[in-house]
Amino acid sequence: MPGTGSDGILAVARWVTATFVAVSAAAAVRPGPFGAPAAVVDGLLFAAGCGLFLAAYGRGVRRSRRDLIGIGGLYFLAGDVAPPAVRRTLLGALAVQVVTGIAAAAAQPYTIVATGVLAPVFGLGLCGYWASRHGRFDPREPPDGGG
Repeated sequence: MPGTGSDGILAVARWVTATFVAVSAAAAVRPGPFGAPAAVVDGLLFAAGCGLFLAAYGRGVRRSRRDLIGIGGLYFLAGDVAPPAVRRTLLGALAVQVVTGIAAAAAQPYTIVATGVLAPVFGLGLCGYWASRHGRFDPREPPDGGG
């Protein structure tokens, strides 16, 4: 989707997911030297994801004045909100983040490595951020007598 401004968001999804997988894998195998750095990455992704989630919500509320926006469309790209390539990239990154976070926590339960389960909030927030900026939603019907 060159020219739409969404390429940067998709690149962030790919790079962040690859970084998260690498850091989580290292921490799952050797929690001693890599557990704390992985927890820092997990915390940063969680915090950034919360910010993206709230930004998407705010933009979605503003757009809902003219568009019909549902939570499924906004955060999970349901329906025709996103082109298939965008949906695959963003939801694929979210799925990889979820699986990686759970796998790392399962490999090192009750340790700092288990904070990886928080990181997929980033992927969810990024989906919402993309949809709030570039998503296609049906227009809202004007109220009766408003026209």
